[in-house]
Amino acid sequence: MPEGPSVRKFHHLVSPFVGQQVVKTGGSSKKLNPASFQFLWLQDAQVHGKKLFLRFDPDEELGSLGNVSLPEPLQKGEREEEDQDQKQALRPSSQNISNEPSQPLELVIPSGDSGLECLQGDTSAGGGAERWLQVSFGLFGSIWVNEFSRAKKANKRGDWRDPIPRLVLYLSGGSFLAFYNCQMSWRSSALVQPTSDILSEKFHRGQALEALGREQPVCYTLLDQRYFSGLGNIIKNEALYRAGIHPLSLGSLLSPRHLEALVDHVVEFSADWLQGKFQGKQQHTQIYQKEQCPVGHPVMKDAFGPPGGFQRLTWWCPQCQPRLPPNEQEQAQHS
Repeated sequence: MPEGPSVRKFHHLVSPFVGQQVVKTGGSSKKLNPASFQFLWLQDAQVHGKKLFLRFDPDEELGSLGNVSLPEPLQKGEREEEDQDQKQALRPSSQNISNEPSQPLELVIPSGDSGLECLQGDTSAGGGAERWLQVSFGLFGSIWVNEFSRAKKANKRGDWRDPIPRLVLYLSGGSFLAFYNCQMSWRSSALVQPTSDILSEKFHRGQALEALGREQPVCYTLLDQRYFSGLGNIIKNEALYRAGIHPLSLGSLLSPRHLEALVDHVVEFSADWLQGKFQGKQQHTQIYQKEQCPVGHPVMKDAFGPPGGFQRLTWWCPQCQPRLPPNEQEQAQHS
């Protein structure tokens, strides 16, 4: 699925349309009715990690609900999208999850953080109505502005079929937004916690370091969205390689210096990736999906994850990222 830098790009694409009314709708969504968005006003847009939150109101001035209904909620059992990264150690699955491929990106400009942990909806009128649309993107999830995605290659049958948007919102300003390959659900608030967002100025390094220091492989901890929201498989692989740490190294046996370096590389790579998007550049990776590391060593690939949990494809260089025996790990811990 798209990682933090990509979702920040989506957030910036949507933000200019805050304050406009939905005048027409379309899309293939079966879980919520696209037509129910008609005449609603897009009043806010927030981003947290890999999730985008959009607030819709029936009144431009955020007034009383009156007789206008909000979009219908999801059916029972369809409201929550399971966060595979955060719950990988808790929920068994035989599915192997890979991350988003590199692709050309539009020019975007960074936006500041709200500083709020939870952006509450207006519950004074409507009894706690769900006004925040949570958008979670799939592997090839995206948002297009004023154009539709086109097929880049033929399918297995040889047909050139364009992707079908999940939701299309035509706005009063004359533009439209097309949402692809995403899951959407309604919430009464936007769950935004900057202290765990790797791209936030309020990212809590101490909290992240404490989590990494636990007695489990660091490649598991890095994907825990409670401490590294927005971090996905690409950032995981690149940060570990640049820090010279084997993916299966136990955090409890790594020195504070190594853990600090790992967090530094997480933040730096993520920020560079986001900056590259601002400049329309494709992100350069050193180890992810490579056969050789930059030095020329052969790269290993395997799927790692907790027993009974999600297994994520991981690339590493055995020479640049050696897995030390226990006695050498103890020595490194005190170095």
